[in-house]
Amino acid sequence: MFFIKRRYVSFIIMFLSLFLLCMQETFGQQDNSTTVYYEKLHIKGKTLFLPVYPEKNQKPETQALDDSENNKVDFDSNWNNQRFNPYKGENISFPFRLTFDSERFSSPINRKMVVTSRYGWRRGRPHQGIDIDLQTGDSVRSILDGKVRYARYHGGHGNTVIVRHYNGLETVYAHLSKFLVKENDEIKKGQAIAKGGVTGNARGSHLHLEIRYHGKSINPEYLFEFTDDTEVRSDTVFVTRKWTTPHYHRSTRKSNVIVHTSLNDIAILAEQQQKVYTVRKGDTLYRIANRHGLPISEICKINSIRRNSVLKIGQQIIISAAQ
Repeated sequence: MFFIKRRYVSFIIMFLSLFLLCMQETFGQQDNSTTVYYEKLHIKGKTLFLPVYPEKNQKPETQALDDSENNKVDFDSNWNNQRFNPYKGENISFPFRLTFDSERFSSPINRKMVVTSRYGWRRGRPHQGIDIDLQTGDSVRSILDGKVRYARYHGGHGNTVIVRHYNGLETVYAHLSKFLVKENDEIKKGQAIAKGGVTGNARGSHLHLEIRYHGKSINPEYLFEFTDDTEVRSDTVFVTRKWTTPHYHRSTRKSNVIVHTSLNDIAILAEQQQKVYTVRKGDTLYRIANRHGLPISEICKINSIRRNSVLKIGQQIIISAAQ
């Protein structure tokens, strides 16, 4: 009797296995396509999964799951009128994607824009925005539509207005003399939000403008062309670590801007810019890093060496410019 029951159990298991196998094949052939896998991507403060298709089923690589739900930023998330940076301590995965619904931004001032100091290393410290010349009392305008999150005095920035925009960016306007808006006001692109001045740690009247995403500063000239055309560089931009790190840039000169509009752009550029340097007599890690505009830590990481490693003449060092 026990033997018979065992045979029934074996038969049932075999039947179920065959049934599941058939179902799997049926569903796998519904659209005659192969398996799609998803790459994690952080977009507008939310984690999305980018579909990656085989070559014979090519799809736009910037198409993201449920992207239509992320066209509006959640103003309730990390919304704080008291803190300059409510995202402090939050980690960001690179690259992340930004989208713009307009080809142009509004000039933050009414006169010709003259950038007097750029994003980058300045006097031994990071300068996390750009300085635009103006006169005290000139109107300062929001470059995009958004909502005022912060309007108060802040340390070296002096009187400061921070506007959060619908793509998740925040713009910081500093050294102001007078506020024309208050916290939680909704504003339009080009609307006057303050008067320019010299408050805080400012050497002469100017507008200090920062572009931030989740507390991380971005080189403003990577996203916007600060010319009379006031053009947004692309409706879709992928931001890499290079463009959020002042150490890779110098405040005295404009960085060479190559905009990444897809993940493929980043991969191609990384491959093109990677090169090998052969150590010469008198070379040090500091000298090599300075010559190629890279931090020593980056060279050490790429080559799996330490800062105090002894270099030998003829040794090959991989030099890869940050993307």
